[in-house]
Amino acid sequence: MIVSIIVAMDENNCIGYQGKLPWRLRADLQRFKSITMGHHLIMGRKTYASIGKALPGRVNVILTRQAKFHAPGCVVVDDIAKALEVARQAGEQEAFVIGGGEVFAQALPWTDRIYLTRVHARLPCSVFFPELDWTEWECIGETITPADADNQYDVTYGVWIRHRRLLGGSLLNEKRG
Repeated sequence: MIVSIIVAMDENNCIGYQGKLPWRLRADLQRFKSITMGHHLIMGRKTYASIGKALPGRVNVILTRQAKFHAPGCVVVDDIAKALEVARQAGEQEAFVIGGGEVFAQALPWTDRIYLTRVHARLPCSVFFPELDWTEWECIGETITPADADNQYDVTYGVWIRHRRLLGGSLLNEKRG
């Protein structure tokens, strides 16, 4: 199973501000939907709360330490390994981690691919994407899209694959994809 992160971030790695996205990008929401439809989405409780409901057409897996948390139409687990196992056991080919910052940090060791929307702005921020060694990643395609009436900022859509994997103490230069 491929483990992917799908994320939009500004030029300072901002991914959220006060429980919301700090931009309005209709094209990015449409891209997110088309890429993730029919797949497992793995998200933290705060991300789920910011969305306000289970996203239709996908299996929503919520990560939380709150033992009694219930989310209608969702699977609730208490760690990233369990979330990935839910997807693997269901026969998922590609599971998507959609946030927030803590969940991205937990998922990075397992991540094979990143679907990145780089928002060309520097915005107020309360949640950041974790630090990442981009030398371990290779961009396999980018598209630059200018701002318009439905999309507040210029963006670059990119797909990144991990090309190095630390396994058993040795660094392997292996193309992943």
